[in-house]
Order: sequence, then structure tokens, then C-alpha cells
Amino acid sequence: MTTPSTDQPSPPPALRVSLFVTCLADLFRPSVAFASIKLLEQAGCEVTVPLSQTCCGQPAYNTGDFESSIPLAQQLIRQYEGADYVVMPSGSCAGMICEHYPKLLDGEWRERALRLAAKTFELTTFLNDIAHLDRGDRAPVELPGVTYHDSCAGLRELGIKSQPRALLEKLCDTQVQELQQTEVCCGFGGTFCAKMPDISGKMVEDKLASALATKAQILAGGDLGCLLNIAGRAKRNGATIEVRHIAELLTGDLDSPPIGHGKQ
Repeated sequence: MTTPSTDQPSPPPALRVSLFVTCLADLFRPSVAFASIKLLEQAGCEVTVPLSQTCCGQPAYNTGDFESSIPLAQQLIRQYEGADYVVMPSGSCAGMICEHYPKLLDGEWRERALRLAAKTFELTTFLNDIAHLDRGDRAPVELPGVTYHDSCAGLRELGIKSQPRALLEKLCDTQVQELQQTEVCCGFGGTFCAKMPDISGKMVEDKLASALATKAQILAGGDLGCLLNIAGRAKRNGATIEVRHIAELLTGDLDSPPIGHGKQ
């Protein structure tokens, strides 16, 4: 008589992810990086954070200083090309790696850049499309009304649109209160806000007015550059809307002060 096998099927291997923290998260909003790690681990990923990481080179690249961008790009490629996946809480940094590194570099370095680009993802895209994060048996994160700003780099370079909204619905039972002209630039534009401050100021003023018109209590987004820009205008105008990165919302981190409010 054959004894039935009691062997259980092996669980699928964990997705191995290297997190690129980004300069803005490191310097201005570390809570975004910690929230990103928490979400990736909730999705069953094994997460590492290379300690020697530095800037991706985007600020220099945006000003046309390609010579300074090249060694930064090469350094990042060397640090991350051994990873299974590279994930970052920033559409602009992901766009820099995926879209601009292959244009910036030549020869062998271009081939290495293309291989890295193929496994590099913005956080919400990875969580929704690759790791398929859902709430499971956890209670939904309770949020007040949320509106969402789609950053130019994430939207236009990487096609990030439905992913953050799907995650807010799955993890928080929250439908985004869409602002008018949600796909219009907030005026940050990397170095654009420094080169053309008057135009940039009008653009962010319009963006803030559109957000306030939704009556939402929180404006969320996936790029800290945009969020810092909008939060700064809101603070100067005395607007009460809270500005937060989507990673913080998805983990339920509402205890940290909103962006632009410092420590309380």
C-alpha cells in the first residue's frame, strides 16, 4: 500500500529587490524609503538597500551637463546590475535610468544600461504589476479624502497612471478624488523651477488651486520633487491640504507630519 505523500509544495521564491532610495527621500523624507521597504516586504520581497548608492545623475543631466552625469550613471549601474529587480519611490529617477541612461552612454555601457533598465521599476508599478500586492486579510488603511498628482516623468516616460490608484483602492478602499488637469505639470520640472521661477510659480499655484477645489484632505503623489514644490506653495498660502507620498498612505503612516511641516 502506498502511503500518501505529506510533502507540501514549496513556496514560490521571494522576489529579490534592491531599493534605490533617491536623494530627495534620503535628505528630506526618509519615511518614504522606510514605507517603501515595508510595502515591498508585505509583497513578499527580499529587500536590500546598497549603502554606497548616490545620485542617479538626473540634476546634472537636466542642465545639459552630460559629462558629469556619465560617471554617476556608471557608478549606479555597477552597484545595481547584479540585482534581480531595482525599485525606487520616484518616477523621475526610474525614468532617468530606464529612458535616459541608454541615450547617455555608448558601447558596452549602453548595453549594461539597457539590461539594468529592463529590471528597474517605480514603486507603485512594481507593487501593482509585478509583485501583485493586495491587502490579504488585513483591514484596509483608513484615509480621509485623497486627490492625486501625476508627475510628468512617471506619466509620460513610464506610463504610471492606473497603478497608484489601483493600490489605493486595494489597500485603502479609497477612490481618488480626481483634480482637474491632473496630467498638467506642477511647475517643478527638475531645474525648470530654478531657471524660470515666475512661470513655475504660476503653474504650481494653478495645481494647488485645482487640488483644493476637490475638497480632498490629502494630495498624494509618487515623486518627491513635485510634492515638495506643491507643499511649499501650500504652506506659503496657508492652505490646510496635507501633501504626502503615496508610499506613506499605503502603509497608513499618517503620524509623520505632512511634507513641508517639519517635525512636530
